[in-house]
Amino acid sequence: MALLEVKHLSKHFKVPKGLLYAVNDVSFSLEKNRTLGVVGESGCGKSTLGRLIVHLLKKTSGEIFFEGKNVSNINHEDLKKLRPKIQMIFQDPYSSLNPKMTVVDIIGEPLKIFHRRMPRHGYEAKVKNAMDTVGLEQRTKYLYPHELDGGRRQRIGIARA
Repeated sequence: MALLEVKHLSKHFKVPKGLLYAVNDVSFSLEKNRTLGVVGESGCGKSTLGRLIVHLLKKTSGEIFFEGKNVSNINHEDLKKLRPKIQMIFQDPYSSLNPKMTVVDIIGEPLKIFHRRMPRHGYEAKVKNAMDTVGLEQRTKYLYPHELDGGRRQRIGIARA
């Protein structure tokens, strides 16, 4: 069974001259523990495809399956349960990081949202583990995004996801 399956997914935007086919009839399957790269020119619909999959945009047509379940027309409550399992990592990490938050706060924010009753020591251990997993040195945890290079900023986004 595929972890993620997309069938005939499309997103069309109304523009003054008619319709803009941002994503048109895209299908693919992604197995668990595999990686899929989506490549193309600027403006070809890669980010729109990602936003459709995580439900940041409404699709025009098509279906999305996650862990075998059709999540194409998911309700708000089920979407809240899905969000911790499927995340987007933005190409430009600097624009997606809050400049007023430290590394530990940025990585820990989703934990606070999705695991409200987690004890403090559990929270700290999960943040440390995420940092170790992506190769972020513990000495960077109280730094701000502007104090880090692009590679470390990208790792923050990956650890957060």
